[in-house]
Amino acid sequence: MQYRHFAFCLGLVGAAHAGATGIAVQVQDATGKVLPDTVVYIEAEGGATGGKPGTALIEQKGLKFLPMVTVVQTGATINFPNNDKVRHHIYSFSPAHKFDQKLYSGQAASPQIFDKAGTVVLGCNIHDKMIAYVKIVDTPYFAKSDGAGSVRIDLPAGGKYVVKAWHYNTVGGATPEQVLTVKAGELATAVFKLPMKPIAADDAAL
Repeated sequence: MQYRHFAFCLGLVGAAHAGATGIAVQVQDATGKVLPDTVVYIEAEGGATGGKPGTALIEQKGLKFLPMVTVVQTGATINFPNNDKVRHHIYSFSPAHKFDQKLYSGQAASPQIFDKAGTVVLGCNIHDKMIAYVKIVDTPYFAKSDGAGSVRIDLPAGGKYVVKAWHYNTVGGATPEQVLTVKAGELATAVFKLPMKPIAADDAAL
């Protein structure tokens, strides 16, 4: 069923982007259930990247980080506005980017530059259940899977590319990859099945 849905989506994508070069990816868990919020990123074989780091925004609202998963290119700046009625104390102990923003409201938090590839876990010292993830990648070709577990990423030219898929809840932090040859003007496809950890009861209630 999942594969038929994927094929149908690819048909729509192909009609809307005829002649474009890119890769369409479907992400599932080991049982075939689709996986939203999976980071998919593509690296040109040989390591060439290009692109320009941009900016992103992770707000605090309803005692949550929104979005829970963010992906940016190395060197990007992220802003952390607090749109709650209470103050937050956000932080990260992750090696890819450590910071500690004391209690604040509104726009007072300093923008953070994420200049090292890796995974950053965000937390709040006041509200323990607040958690979010930032994936920093050395490529401008990236996206998150949608509610159907689907991703489409356009590429500047045909060639050999390495496609990687990352989800915050995979067993052992697995980031599987596939090498694809993409022809100019065509849409290559890939399917990833990720090994997932069981969802804790507390997490399921969030």
